[in-house]
Amino acid sequence: MDAILSGLSTGFSVALDPFNLLLVMVGCFLGTLIGALPGLGPINGVAILLPIAYGLNFPPESALILLAGIYYGAEYGGRISSILLNVPGDASAVMTTLDGHPMALRGEAGKALSTSAVASFIGGTIAVVLMTLFGPLLASVAVGFSPANYVALMVFAFASLASLVGKSTVKTLLGALIGLMLATIGIDANTGVPRYTFGIPDLLAGIDFLIVVVGLFGMAELLHLVEQQVKGTLKSLPVDKSFVQAADIIKLRWTILRSSLIGFIIGVLPGTGASVASAVAYGTEKRLAGPEEAKSFGTGNIRGLAAPEAANNAAAGGAMVPMLTLGIPGSGTTAILLGALLMFNVQPGPLLFTQKPEIAWGLVASMYIGNVALLVINLPLVGLFARLLTIPHHYLTPLIAILAFIGIYTIVGNPHDLFLITALGVFGWFLRKLEFSLAPVILGFVLGSLFENNLRRALSISGGDWAILTEDWTSLVLYILAFAVVFAPIWLSRRARRAAAA
Repeated sequence: MDAILSGLSTGFSVALDPFNLLLVMVGCFLGTLIGALPGLGPINGVAILLPIAYGLNFPPESALILLAGIYYGAEYGGRISSILLNVPGDASAVMTTLDGHPMALRGEAGKALSTSAVASFIGGTIAVVLMTLFGPLLASVAVGFSPANYVALMVFAFASLASLVGKSTVKTLLGALIGLMLATIGIDANTGVPRYTFGIPDLLAGIDFLIVVVGLFGMAELLHLVEQQVKGTLKSLPVDKSFVQAADIIKLRWTILRSSLIGFIIGVLPGTGASVASAVAYGTEKRLAGPEEAKSFGTGNIRGLAAPEAANNAAAGGAMVPMLTLGIPGSGTTAILLGALLMFNVQPGPLLFTQKPEIAWGLVASMYIGNVALLVINLPLVGLFARLLTIPHHYLTPLIAILAFIGIYTIVGNPHDLFLITALGVFGWFLRKLEFSLAPVILGFVLGSLFENNLRRALSISGGDWAILTEDWTSLVLYILAFAVVFAPIWLSRRARRAAAA
């Protein structure tokens, strides 16, 4: 404990330096703006500003504090477009659209945005405290996760989808299957054989996540608005001065605490990320809710908004643990932060906290400050963000199109991808017409490559013996949980019907 207190003292002496304090505030503000642009998200925000931080010859600890601020800011900024426009800023914001946007549609945009800010603050703060206390211990457990364990974790995640979103379990699983199919497009990394590219060279590298999320959500939403305009059924969105109350936070305290713990633990596992954490947290809360309340998930339930928001910010903190203590990135964004450390000739790993305490502990301390800075910056701006809903829809539809096309072209620079997001937008619009939820499609796409790669690694280790998938007790526990998630609701509903008949 003395070592932790001594380290935190060193860290706060670095983070409270006026220049570094300014970098925290600037990073959080820029991250919020970047995250609010559909399709950009934290990974691109950090990647875009990394050359600036390096080119200005910042000290390593200052550069990392700036980039971490952008990371945290973008995690929250992605929720602005998710709630107001139904366009997720990144993968982890997909779950936020399920209840956040319906709240905005019924005039509670301010309440949704402020709830998101408070839940993100609490989740992020809990994650930093846990990282301070248990980071090295959890990292040693996470590094022991084998490919077979990851396969079991992905099976559990897919099983969770069955009761996660959508009115129909069949349509939910079909949506996840569509996402898995999209994830297989491109050159097979193991054999070098093109899969489902249909002779189109631009598909050899596969479909980028940004293309899928902007196409299926952004462009599909645009077509939906245009359809309503043509039919004359489009109504202006109601906006009031709603704001989250202390009573709401007290009511959500256990939801936020559970989701923060789930997010942090999943964030520590290298390669899983906030998208898995937010999905698992949302599914957990929906299953813990009573039968009547569970029906309101997806229609604007504040509990369904707070859970993924707390989880994804906690996962962002958890992802820092393997990066700092083991040199293993826990997510795509921390992979860029890892590259930033190496650019400054700093080697992450178990010795970082003793050899470079000003960097390791300075970053930890800056995350405490960054969480408070995000709350201070964003809560006063909730009203301004909510007023975006008053923009007439004949201006809003081209705005969504401009953000989508400029955002994608700025990142990838390939005109083919503009046609691709248009095609995916039409496809997403048809899925919406058929009452498919688009969230399982995105989650299937995100988890597809993780599932396939780890399954192949496991089978290559065993020489093709499938028994390796069930040899470990960790895998068995996850398979049992997956089985329970799928069949427990069916058994409970049948038992309830029998009780009602009796």
